[in-house]
Amino acid sequence: MSILLILLPLFIFSSAQADDETNFDSNGMIPVQVKMLRDSDILAQVGSDVIKVGELNKDQELMVYPLNSEYYELTFGNAHGLIQKDSFLPILKSKKQLGLALAGLQKINQNLITTKEINMFDSADVNSTISGVLEGNLRYPIMGRLRDKNDDVWYEINIGDDIKYVRAEDCELDDGVPILTYHHVLKDDENKLFRHTSTTTSDVAFDAQMAYLKEAGYQTISMYQLEGYLNNTVNIPAKAVVLTFDDGLKSVHRYAYPILKKYGQQATAFIISSRIKHQPQPWDANSLQFMSISEMKEIQSVFDIQSHTHFLHRYSDDNQPVLLSRTERNIELDLERSARALSQFNPKVLYVSYPFGGYNDKAIQAAKLAGYHMAVTTVKGKVKPGDNPFTLKRLYILSSDSIPEMAKRIANGSSEPVPMYQLESELE
Repeated sequence: MSILLILLPLFIFSSAQADDETNFDSNGMIPVQVKMLRDSDILAQVGSDVIKVGELNKDQELMVYPLNSEYYELTFGNAHGLIQKDSFLPILKSKKQLGLALAGLQKINQNLITTKEINMFDSADVNSTISGVLEGNLRYPIMGRLRDKNDDVWYEINIGDDIKYVRAEDCELDDGVPILTYHHVLKDDENKLFRHTSTTTSDVAFDAQMAYLKEAGYQTISMYQLEGYLNNTVNIPAKAVVLTFDDGLKSVHRYAYPILKKYGQQATAFIISSRIKHQPQPWDANSLQFMSISEMKEIQSVFDIQSHTHFLHRYSDDNQPVLLSRTERNIELDLERSARALSQFNPKVLYVSYPFGGYNDKAIQAAKLAGYHMAVTTVKGKVKPGDNPFTLKRLYILSSDSIPEMAKRIANGSSEPVPMYQLESELE
C-alpha cells in the first residue's frame, strides 16, 4: 500500500466502538493511550514528501489515533505522524495523564530547526531517559523554553500528546523561510538593455542557483504550503524555500521553466492578468514580452499561477505605484477581476504580489475583501509564523551574487530569543 494513501485523512472507525461515554478528540477520532513494545520509526509528511522523521524508544507512552489496519496517527509537529500498529499495546490504566501538562504550557510561536539527528529526553536533564530521536532537516514547534538547575536551555515539544525535551545546543531557532524574487531571465549575449537591472538575471546564473538548491537539499515549497507554515498547520523541512516570478514575462516560459523542470523545482508566477497574450509572440530579447495563454498552460507543470493585479501594475503621474492612489473598493474590484481572469489556469487564486512592492492599509484590506489569503512585498527579509500574511517579505538573488553569497542569505541564521521560564519542578 502506498504510504501517501495511508496519509489521507480517512479516519474510519466502527460506530460499534463508540457510546455515550466515549471521549473523542476534535477530529472525531478515539484516542488510545499506548506503550511502545519496541523502538519504532515515526513517518510523517514534511513539505511534499513522506519521510522518516524520528524514532520512539521502547517503553515510551503516548497517545495515538486509529487510522487503518496498519498504522495509527500521533501528534507530530503541526500535523500528524504515523507509527505501525504492531509497535505498541494499549494501556488500560496508567499513572501518566497524557495531554494534561501540554495544556498548561506557555505557548510560543517559534520553531526549532534540526540540522542533524538529535535526542529527545523524558525530562530536562541529560541524565534522564532518552525517549527517542528527531531526524535532521526538520522544523518543529516549540511549546516552551526553560533553563534547568545547571542554567542549560531546553525546549519542550509535543510528541504523541506528551512533553519531550531537547537541548537548545543541539538545534537552532527558526529564523524563517526565504521567498526568492525573480522577474526576467535572459542569455548574457542577448541582454543588451537589461544588463544592469536588479530584476533581470542570466540563464546561466539562474541554472547555477537552482542546481545549488537541489544539491544542498532544499525543497521548493508552494505558497499553499507556506500559508500552512505561517498558520502552524503543516510541517515543512528546515531547508525550504519559495520561488516567485513577478509579471508573467515570456522569458519565464523560454528560460526559467525548462531550468526549473530540469531540477524538479516548483515556483509561483504572479501574473499581470490584463497582459496575457492570446497567441505566442515571436521572441524579441530587446523588449518585455508577456506570456500567452498556451505558454502559461504549459508552464503549469512547474508554476502555480497567482495574481499581480489586473490593471494596477503601472505608475501614476507622480511616479508612484498607481495602487497607492486608488480607493479600497477600486483595488478590491481589480483583484477580483484578476482572480476571474486567472481562473482558467487556477481556480484557487489566493495570493497576490503588490505591483512594484507598493501597498498601504487600503490595499491590505482590499486583498482580504477580495478573498486573498496572503500578499508579498519587496521588503527584504524572510517570513515566519507571527508575520502579517499581507505584508510578506522577500529576497532578491542577483546574477552578480555568488553561490556562497546565496547560500548564506537563504540559510537559517540567528533569531530573536523566545520567552523563558524556570523549570521549577527540576529546581526544587
